[in-house]
Amino acid sequence: MITSGYNKKPDTALQTKKGEILDLFDKCRTFTTAKEVMASGFYPYFRVVESAQDPEVMVEGRNMIMLGSNNYLGLTNHPKVKEAAIEAIKKYGSGCAGSRFLNGTLDIHVELEGKLAKFFRKDAALAFSTGYMTNLGVISSLAGKDDVVVIDKLDHASIIDACRLSFADVRKFKHNDMGSLEFVLQECGDRGKLVVVDGVYSMEGDIAPLPDIVKVCKKYGARLMVDDAHGIGVLGETGRGTAEHFGLEKDVDVIMGTYSKSLASIGGFAVAGEDVIHYMKHHARPLIFSASPPPASVAAVIAALDIIDQEPGRREQLWHNTNKMMKAFKQMGFDTGVAETPIIPLVMGEMEQAFMMWKLLGEAGVFVNPVVPPAVPQGHCMIRTSYMATHTDEMLDRALGIIEQAGKQLGMIS
Repeated sequence: MITSGYNKKPDTALQTKKGEILDLFDKCRTFTTAKEVMASGFYPYFRVVESAQDPEVMVEGRNMIMLGSNNYLGLTNHPKVKEAAIEAIKKYGSGCAGSRFLNGTLDIHVELEGKLAKFFRKDAALAFSTGYMTNLGVISSLAGKDDVVVIDKLDHASIIDACRLSFADVRKFKHNDMGSLEFVLQECGDRGKLVVVDGVYSMEGDIAPLPDIVKVCKKYGARLMVDDAHGIGVLGETGRGTAEHFGLEKDVDVIMGTYSKSLASIGGFAVAGEDVIHYMKHHARPLIFSASPPPASVAAVIAALDIIDQEPGRREQLWHNTNKMMKAFKQMGFDTGVAETPIIPLVMGEMEQAFMMWKLLGEAGVFVNPVVPPAVPQGHCMIRTSYMATHTDEMLDRALGIIEQAGKQLGMIS
């Protein structure tokens, strides 16, 4: 059984005899919790997938229905995406052998940035090697020790780490609470202020109330950045994300996104005004001191952006699947929290319940992700499910039958 100490950090303040030198690796040797969980058969991480990120995957030789991927539009195995990546390798090789700042900017990087700027209807774009590095680069370059970064309490971990790198004063406001946001901004005075929110929250599946956030930001002279990793390809009339969803593309100062969800690759980007992007190019350390995104990844994103425009039916099918699952879960009696996107959590409560549910579903052939503290508050553990445009009704019906049976077995539903 999972112990309540599963997420405890190893004790780094180990007792030593007077004058004895503490070995830095002592904490590694004394960290046994994960191994204990592995031995119990309840370890849900680093599972090895032996196939493409399709609606059904092979895991350790077993076929499973994939309800744990962020491949929302199902593009990672799309023929045009794969062909674009192959052709890029043929032309440019496998890597750039340098940073964007020096020898690592290829014409294909410039092409992608132009396409991203046009796609998101902004002046300019900047491509990074990962989404994590994008947040680090954007926030740490724009905000400094005399500024304030104001973040939602449920913002992604990369945003929190970026704030630490920036040396700015960091303030948090209650999740999607405009009264809390206004109170924090009011306290910031006349300092430079950057408000950072997720467009779609990756665990809860809810959408940031951008119209209200924009109004408060303008009132207090704050700039607004939206991490739209989970909104791109999903929200908006044409899949441009949360800002398009609310008709606020001109009111969001910086949109950040990743390629590892709907854009079928690896990497990240920021789109903003020309002067802002130019400044980032010369001040974002994660850009300047990291190797460039490989050509195959860049070409895959270019192809994925085209497909989003050319095949709007994928987004329609994604929402058909999302609405089908949301309706079924509610009818069964599951608590789906505040979800309103293709991310639908099943709230389990305590950690033991979440891991038991994960194990039952896995044994029956459904791949899901258990979410426990610190990713969610204590007592709010969940099973995170997420959906693709390429799931069929037959696959989803099979999954629903398995989930219902497991829920009844654990007493989650009647």
